Amino acid sequence: MPSAKILSEKQAYVADLKAKFESAVSGCVVAYGGINVENDTKLRKELREAGVDYMVVKNTMLRLAVKGTSLEGLAENFKGDTAVAFAHEEDPMSAARILCKYQDGDKSKKFVVKAGFMEGKVMDAAETNAIAKLPNREGMLSMFAGALTSTLSGLAVAMQAYADKQEEPAA
Repeated sequence: MPSAKILSEKQAYVADLKAKFESAVSGCVVAYGGINVENDTKLRKELREAGVDYMVVKNTMLRLAVKGTSLEGLAENFKGDTAVAFAHEEDPMSAARILCKYQDGDKSKKFVVKAGFMEGKVMDAAETNAIAKLPNREGMLSMFAGALTSTLSGLAVAMQAYADKQEEPAA
């Protein structure tokens, strides 16, 4: 049986993990097998620059952290080599986007996105991969601006054609 000190440290660690799950807008659970140190370092750097918290955590600690929460369904994915990534307000899809991109390029096929979560809801691997393909905030704004501009341009052309038609002398 662990000492009281070790037990309180583990309880504090689980409480911290639970807070991370609750404060994250979204996140991913991955099986990180097959990744070498060089690629792991690159991946962690990219995640850090995107404002994503990424960590390898013991499955028992993860199960305890989600127990009794809306994310308890994630517990079935806490088997084998498990890492978890937490995305925040800046770009909610950043964790899924970066990890799914790495998964797609992994030749060993051992690095796998197992599941995800967003706004308190658990998503399976397929849903997480689909979400990862959505553009980021800037991409969405760009698409919206493009659609708005093309609509306004079309309206201006139609109005000009109508004005030109009104100015034509009657034959």
